[in-house]
Amino acid sequence: MTGYPSNDYYIPQQPESNINPWLVRIPILFFSGCVLLVMALLALLMVFQFEYGNKALPGLSVYNVNLGGLTRDQAKTALTNAFTYDKQAVFTFRYNEKFWQATAGELGITFDVDKTLDEVYLTGHSGSILTDLGTQASIWLNGRSIAPIVRYDEQIAVQRLSAIASEFDRPAVDATLNMSGTVVVTTPAQTGLALDVSTTLNTLEGLMRQLQTGGEIALVVKEAKPLVTDASAAAAKINTALSAPLTLVTDDQKGGSLGPWTANVDQIKSLLILKLIPNGDGTESYDVTVNPEPLRGFLQSLAPGLISQPKDGRFHFNESSRQLEMIKDSVNGRALDVDETLKRVSDTVFSTTNRLVPLVFAYNLPKYSSNVTASELGITQLVGDSTTYYTGSTQSRVKNIIEAASRMNGIIVAPGETFSFNNYLGDISPEEGFVQGKVIFGGRTIDGVGGGVCQVSTTAFRAALKAGYPIVERNSHGYRVGFYELNGAPPGLDAAIFQPTADFRFLNDTQYSLLIETSVFPADQSIQFRFYSTNPGRQVILEGPVIKSVVPALPTVYQANAQLQLGQEQYVDWSKDGADVTFTRRILDTAGKEIRTDTIYTHYLPWAAVVQVAPTDPRVSQSNTG
Repeated sequence: MTGYPSNDYYIPQQPESNINPWLVRIPILFFSGCVLLVMALLALLMVFQFEYGNKALPGLSVYNVNLGGLTRDQAKTALTNAFTYDKQAVFTFRYNEKFWQATAGELGITFDVDKTLDEVYLTGHSGSILTDLGTQASIWLNGRSIAPIVRYDEQIAVQRLSAIASEFDRPAVDATLNMSGTVVVTTPAQTGLALDVSTTLNTLEGLMRQLQTGGEIALVVKEAKPLVTDASAAAAKINTALSAPLTLVTDDQKGGSLGPWTANVDQIKSLLILKLIPNGDGTESYDVTVNPEPLRGFLQSLAPGLISQPKDGRFHFNESSRQLEMIKDSVNGRALDVDETLKRVSDTVFSTTNRLVPLVFAYNLPKYSSNVTASELGITQLVGDSTTYYTGSTQSRVKNIIEAASRMNGIIVAPGETFSFNNYLGDISPEEGFVQGKVIFGGRTIDGVGGGVCQVSTTAFRAALKAGYPIVERNSHGYRVGFYELNGAPPGLDAAIFQPTADFRFLNDTQYSLLIETSVFPADQSIQFRFYSTNPGRQVILEGPVIKSVVPALPTVYQANAQLQLGQEQYVDWSKDGADVTFTRRILDTAGKEIRTDTIYTHYLPWAAVVQVAPTDPRVSQSNTG
C-alpha cells in the first residue's frame, strides 16, 4: 500500500546507556574550577605586585625593625631612628691609671642606610618572575632579616688613638756621661713609650664589627729601651780613679826603698778611656778602661837604674868535712817588667783602698844558689894554689890588694866557663872602695886608683898555671916588678890587668866546677889563691925560667918636686934590667903521657929609676938635657 508522508518523524529507538553522566560533568567542573582559581590567583598576584611594587615586602626586617609595607622614605626614617650604635656604644681605652672614652661614631662607625635600603628593595624584585615569586613566597612565609650595612673608617680611629698616644708617648733617652775637668756629670736613661696603634686597632675593630655595645680596651703600649742604659757605674769608676794619686814604689833588694814616683790626678785622667760596650740585648753601657801606655816611656827610663844582675853565692870549702860553707848568700837578679807593671797600674787605678803600685820585676836566678853542695859541683880537693908577698907596700896598695882579693873569694867557675878577672873585679874607683896608689901606665909608674890590684891578678895567674887550666888571656907588665919576685919568686910569672882593655882569663876545661878562695895574711904580708875542684887526672910541670936578651937598666931620671928641699929624694920608679923570660908548662896524664905543652913568654923593657928632688937640684937639668 502506498502511503503518504506524515509530519511525525520516526525516531529510531536507541538502546538505553549504562554510563553515569557525572563522570563527565565532574572533570569539566574541576577543570573549570582550576581555571577560575588560577585566574583568581593571578588577579591576587597582580594586586600584590601592584601594592608592593614600591614598598618593602612583608616579612622583611633590618636591625630588628619590620619594614614590610613601608615605602623607602618610611623605611629610612624607621631605620635611622632605630640605629643608635654609633652614639650609644662607648669604648674605654685604659693605660695604667689613665683612661680615655670615645663612641663608636667617634671611632669611625657609620650606618649606610641608603645602601641597606637598596638591599631591602631589591629583595624579591630582581626582574625574574619565577625567582621573584619564589623569594616573595619565602619571605611571606618565613620572613627575612637584611643585615645593616655599617661602615668603619679606620683612619678616624687612628686619628683618635694618635691623639691619646700624644699624651704619654715619649722617645727613649740615652744615659749621658760628661767630664768637666775632674768632675763627672751624668744623666740617667729614660725608657721610651709608644702606643701600638696597629694592635689596639685590631682589638677595637673586632668589637665594632660584632656591634658590641662598648667595653674597656687595654692600650697596647710598647716600651722603647734607650740605646745607652747606664752611666752611673762608669761615673763611679771614674770618680774612684780620680780619687787620689797613684804611687809607684819598689825596694833596692837590700831592705831600702826606691822612689816613690807619683802619677797625679790629671795624669791618671789622661789614661782613662771612656767607651760604649754592647750589653748583648741590643743596648749599650758606658765603660771605663785604662790605657797605661803613656806611662811606658817613663817606666822604660826607670828600668836601667833598677836592673840588677843575679849574684851567685860565695862559698868556702871545708877540707875536713869536705862540704861547702856559705860565706855570702846568692841574690836573684831582676829587671823591671814594664808590661806587668803597666797591668798592675791598670788594676790599681780603680781601687778604693789601695793606691800603691809596687813595680813588677822579672827575676833571674843565680847559677849557684846558697844551698848548692860540693858533691853537686864535683868539688872534692885542692887542685892548685899560689902565694905572693907584698912586703914593703904602701898602706894604700895593701888596701887595694885586700879589696880586690875579697872580690875573688868564694867564686865558682862552671865547667867550660872562662874566668874573667875583670868581670869579678868590677869598676876600679873610689866609689867601689879602691884608693890611690902606684900604677904602671903608658910606660911609666904613676899615681892612680887601684895600685896593687895586679898583685892579686898575678897570684890568680900562678894558681891557674899550677892547676893546669888553659890560659886564655894574660898580659905582662912593661918591666919587672919587685913585689912579684919576693921570697925567691922568679920573674916572668906576672899578670897585669887594666880595666877595661887588659884582662886575665883562663878556661875551666874540666867537667867539674872550680871554687876559688882567696886569703890575705897581714902577719906575713901575703895573699893566697886556692883552687878547689877535682883533678881530672893530670900532672902539671912548670919548667923555667929561661932568661935571655938581658938589657941593662936605663939611666936614672930626676924630676923636680917643689915640695922637696935640696938634698931630699923620693923614688917614684926603680931601675930594672930588660929581658926575655920564658916558662914551659907541661900537662901530663896519670901515666906520664904529655897532654899539652904551653909556653909563657914575657918581654920586659929596661927601666929607669925615677927620683924626685928639689927644683934647684942640678941633677934635674942634667936629666932634661940628657
